[in-house]
Amino acid sequence: MTEHPLCARAVVSAVEQAASAHRGRPWTMIGFTDLDERASHPAGILHGAPFSVFVKLDAGVGGPEQFTAELRGHRLLRERAGVATPPPVGAGLATGAFGSLLLLEALPEVPAPDRTAAQWRSVGRALATAHQARGARHGLAEFDGFFGPLPQDNRPTGTTWADFYASRRLLPRLRDAVDSGRLPAEVAAGVTRLAGRLPQLCGPEPEPSLLHGDAQQNNFLTTATDTVLLDTSPCYGHPEADLALLDYFAPVPGEVFDGYRDVAPIDPDFPQRRELWRLHGYLAVVAVDGASAFGRPFVGRIADAVARYR
Repeated sequence: MTEHPLCARAVVSAVEQAASAHRGRPWTMIGFTDLDERASHPAGILHGAPFSVFVKLDAGVGGPEQFTAELRGHRLLRERAGVATPPPVGAGLATGAFGSLLLLEALPEVPAPDRTAAQWRSVGRALATAHQARGARHGLAEFDGFFGPLPQDNRPTGTTWADFYASRRLLPRLRDAVDSGRLPAEVAAGVTRLAGRLPQLCGPEPEPSLLHGDAQQNNFLTTATDTVLLDTSPCYGHPEADLALLDYFAPVPGEVFDGYRDVAPIDPDFPQRRELWRLHGYLAVVAVDGASAFGRPFVGRIADAVARYR
C-alpha cells in the first residue's frame, strides 16, 4: 500500500517539531487518520497526546499563499465576529522540501450523521453570528482569498452587491470555466447575459455582512459544545451568498435554517435567488473538476440556472 504523504518522515518530523514548540514540551505522533475525502488537499489528523494536529499538505509553490490566507480568514472571523475557528498550531504553517503544511489543533468532532437537532441548529446560529459583523463595503481590502484552489479577488468594487458579485465572483469563475475547455459556448454566453442583469435579479440591497465565504456544510465542525467554522474565505457581502452554499452539495436539515433565524431573519424571497449565489460555485467545479464524473453534471446545473433567470 502506498504511504500517505502526511506519513512521510520529513512531514511527521516537521509536525512534531511545530507541535512540541506549540505546547513547550516534546510531542510525538502515535497514530494517523486519513481525511483526504473531505479536503481538496492531502489531509489528515496526526494523533498525539495531550492533543492531535490536523494537517493539510500543498506540494505546489502556491501553498504558503493559500494556507496563509486561510489562517488570516480564521483569525478575522474570530476577532470581528467572535465565532469559533480552529486554533493554529504555532504559526499554523510549516514548509520544507515536501511543500507547505497547514497545522491546526484537531478538535473532537461529532460527525454530521451523529449530530443532534440542536447541534445542526448551532451551525445556523454560528453562521448568523458571523453575519452580524458588518462592513462599509462589499469585499475585503485587507487580503484576498481562495475558493477551493482558485484565487479569489476580494478588492471592494462599485457600491452595490450586484457590482461586487459580478466582477469579483461570477465573471472570474466564468473565465476559469471557459479556460478549462469544459463549458459550452452557449452556456458561457448565457452566464454573461445573466451577469448583466444582476441589478434586476439581486433583490433588496443588503448591508455588507462578514461571510464565511465557502459555507457548504462540510466546512462546519461540530463538537459536543460548539460549532467551529473551517476552510473559510471571508469578505463582506450578501448573507444569502453563504446561506445558498449550506446545502450546495447535499441537503441539510431544516434545523440549520431555524438556527440561523434564531439570530437573524432570512428574506422570504431567498429561495428564488439561491441559484444565483450558487452559480459561481458551479463554475468553479467545472473549472477544477469538470472532466470527472462528479464535475460533469455541473454544466447542466449552470445551464438550468441561466434558464431559470432568463
